[in-house]
Amino acid sequence: MEEGKNLSKEEIKGIVETLLFATQKPLSVKEIKDIIEIEDTKIIREIIDEVRTECLQSERSFKLAEIAGGFQFTTDPVYAKWLRKLYKVARSDYLTRPSLETLSIIAYKQPVTRAEIEFIRGVNVDGIIKNLLQKSLIRISGKKKAIGAPFLYSTTRFFLQYFGLNSLEDLPQLPEFQESDIEFRDEMLVENEPRPSDDNEVSGAKEERGEPSPSAQKQDKPDNEKQIGGVQDESQTDTKKD
Repeated sequence: MEEGKNLSKEEIKGIVETLLFATQKPLSVKEIKDIIEIEDTKIIREIIDEVRTECLQSERSFKLAEIAGGFQFTTDPVYAKWLRKLYKVARSDYLTRPSLETLSIIAYKQPVTRAEIEFIRGVNVDGIIKNLLQKSLIRISGKKKAIGAPFLYSTTRFFLQYFGLNSLEDLPQLPEFQESDIEFRDEMLVENEPRPSDDNEVSGAKEERGEPSPSAQKQDKPDNEKQIGGVQDESQTDTKKD
């Protein structure tokens, strides 16, 4: 810790700003301290507070945000559509509504099992879980002490980065989201849990694409055909009478 020993505060501030500008992930105070090679973390905290205040006061298009236990410059969401054009973000990089719903359940109820998620959503989530794992938004955090020892899922640090959160405490409060939402018997968590029927699998797949399930289509279908059939039958009956 000799290199940064004789640096002035202004010099350290310049280094801190450079590191935060160049990084592609949030940097913690400890990481910054180790790079600059100084012992005192207090001065780094002071500099970070100064930079954050300067960004706010100057009403810049970016700010210094505290994310996932570190600090990083982030842009104003107002300019997101232009950034998407710059980086040519593929549509496949977006999270679908079913994926967001599943991810929300995991975030608020973690650690949680796949069966518990399906109990709340009412559809099969195998494909969605696999997709969220591939995107590193969730992780397997253990096994539940229940029949079949099902995997438990939790969010990752990248989840916090993705949504610009410093910790899970920054999640919006949902008082109406009760623990009773996932209350069910442990015997439901059996290792050889029956697979959903073909209709259910089709329903889950169609829901992921935003299409109505076959059951929903049947429910939404009007009774016009039955009514028309009834009228026709009556008409035929009247003709025979005549």
